[in-house]
Amino acid sequence: MNTAGLAILLRMGNCLCFKESLKINGHRYYVRQRLGDGGFSVVDLVEDAGTHRLYALKRIKCHSQEDQKIALAEVEYHKEFNHPNIAECIDSDLVGVPDMVGNRTSEVLLLLPYCQRGTLHDELVRRSKTVSYLDQLMVLSIFRGVCEGVRHMHNHKPQALAHRDIKTANILLKNDFSPLLMDLGSTSPAKVEVSGSSEARKLQDEAAERSSMPYRAPELFNVDSFCKVDQRTDVWSLGCLLYALCFFKSPFDEVYEKGDSVALAVQSENLKIPEEHPFSEELITLIKSMMKVNFEERPYVDWVIEQTDALINKSSGSL
Repeated sequence: MNTAGLAILLRMGNCLCFKESLKINGHRYYVRQRLGDGGFSVVDLVEDAGTHRLYALKRIKCHSQEDQKIALAEVEYHKEFNHPNIAECIDSDLVGVPDMVGNRTSEVLLLLPYCQRGTLHDELVRRSKTVSYLDQLMVLSIFRGVCEGVRHMHNHKPQALAHRDIKTANILLKNDFSPLLMDLGSTSPAKVEVSGSSEARKLQDEAAERSSMPYRAPELFNVDSFCKVDQRTDVWSLGCLLYALCFFKSPFDEVYEKGDSVALAVQSENLKIPEEHPFSEELITLIKSMMKVNFEERPYVDWVIEQTDALINKSSGSL
């Protein structure tokens, strides 16, 4: 067994289990299982060799120096934020160095909290199988926590930042259902002034690569050559998220799964609300207010939180 890819075999009863071992800044961890696999990274469940505490380890494979720069920027964004609704990066490391022609790769490691409940996506998939709605107060409580994390990013100094990939799969749920916003790899300056076709194409390409289609704001699908975008790209995504909290999926998930045009669907201004549901008309109105195709008609997140608080107070009073 070589030291570069050190692995140990642990016998548990009659079962022989394989464990990979790795180090982050000299501290050893054992890989227990694969938790998720995305387009740019994988997430493993790891165990601290000393304390036996469990963590989620995000491993970003970098095939170029530009890939590595983007991955390291994600680490830096984690360091910028200290908020109870944004997942903390407990430790990080860089392994290897990519060359100029992509023959060698590096890997950026981010050690994150492990939430046994998983993501909001996992929770909603489970509930969708039996059409088990979250009650309105729980919906609003989870949503408000996400909004607080987003507001912290939007209020960042000296430059407002946007997450740009808010979706159910990027929300961890703690045991008490408190949400943690994660995956900061798409984080960008919130306010962008586009001057020319090349800048428009660059922003559109970045959105296509890093912003999930069923949650992507309309202005990021077909970017005009001379335009502005701001924090309200995230507010559109928050509207999709609140819709999913109520109805298990984004309003555009089915369009995406069928292979139809999501871009046309989001531009249609035809938001379909199921006929039968347990949620108040005020909650449905809040969703619609965030999903205005013209971003200048959308509210900022401060207003969204104010409206959410009012609904929480009303929902609490009705119990």
